Amino acid sequence: MLADFGADVIRIEPPADADPNAAMFADDRLGGDFQNLNRNKRSLALNLKQPQAREIVARLVRDADVVVENWRPAVKDKLGLDYETLSGINPRIILASISGYGQNGPYASRPAFDQIIQGMGGLMSVTGLPEHGPMRAGIAVSDSSSGLYAAIGILLALHERQRSGRGQWVHASLLHTMIAMMDFQVARYLNDGELPVQEGNNHPTTCPMGLFAAADGLFNLGVAGEGMWSGFCTALKRPEWQHDPRFRTAELRSRNRHELNQMVQDLLATQPVAHWVQELNDAGVPAGPVYNVEQMLGDEQVVHARVHAAATAFGRVERHFVTQPVVLERTPARVDSAAPGLGEHSVEILQALGYGEAEIAEFKSERVI
Repeated sequence: MLADFGADVIRIEPPADADPNAAMFADDRLGGDFQNLNRNKRSLALNLKQPQAREIVARLVRDADVVVENWRPAVKDKLGLDYETLSGINPRIILASISGYGQNGPYASRPAFDQIIQGMGGLMSVTGLPEHGPMRAGIAVSDSSSGLYAAIGILLALHERQRSGRGQWVHASLLHTMIAMMDFQVARYLNDGELPVQEGNNHPTTCPMGLFAAADGLFNLGVAGEGMWSGFCTALKRPEWQHDPRFRTAELRSRNRHELNQMVQDLLATQPVAHWVQELNDAGVPAGPVYNVEQMLGDEQVVHARVHAAATAFGRVERHFVTQPVVLERTPARVDSAAPGLGEHSVEILQALGYGEAEIAEFKSERVI
């Protein structure tokens, strides 16, 4: 995200065979996932277990604004890349740490993957159909949102640094992020004692809101508030529903959701998706089709929004990337380059740090880079 908006981002990664786990994320450098997450970056291949490599990092830190890491907490202490050490080199440095469970506490040393955190953070308990048991979301919710929260923290720290002249340590954890993303589900329990459960495609507190079958397929609709409920009844040519004692208030509609949903479903099955999506939106009621990825990318609004861009990887293969969803009109995000090859920029970065040809050759021979 920061690279797309113009930051010079250097991805520090282990040289080939230096880390047995590295291939898990970077084996296929032309793969869509790796390319999408690492476009606009430079690559410095560095074996951080070597003391010479840590000296190279120290030189980078002298002029850097931000260091981002996602090791388990103890790793940076072993490598001498903790905030106290880095700030001793550059008091303006901002260290952003992303971990599974936080920088301290009983689980701090545990490894974590997104699905583990979806389970522990409560998301799986409210996702899916009740009869099917817990269900993971189809995307890496805690991974991606932790990155976004860390980016927000970095921007806040950069802004604060303009006043104080000092950097600080920013940290985000997948677990806390996942709980924050649960939002109203957790707030309902904390304040009202309501334990959220799986509701399938129904909204837990608002009705009718969910997935319905039209004559030729499925679509989502959402009705919230009395004005929207009135517009919904009018669009469906069922004004009498507004006066039905079972549905006069939002609370009653939610309480009698099974009856209401069935009545709505019976009516919606008489016309195709396109008809209802148009009719409902014209009436001020949110409604939309359910797409797969191919259909989504072909939608006219999605095409208009330019949600993907392309660049050439390794001078030979065109790769496509999901663009930034936040628009800055004067300084927009850009995709200038595909993800780099392993260590593609090592030599130019080291030269910029003042290392000579002989030193760089020695680093190569000793497998520092």
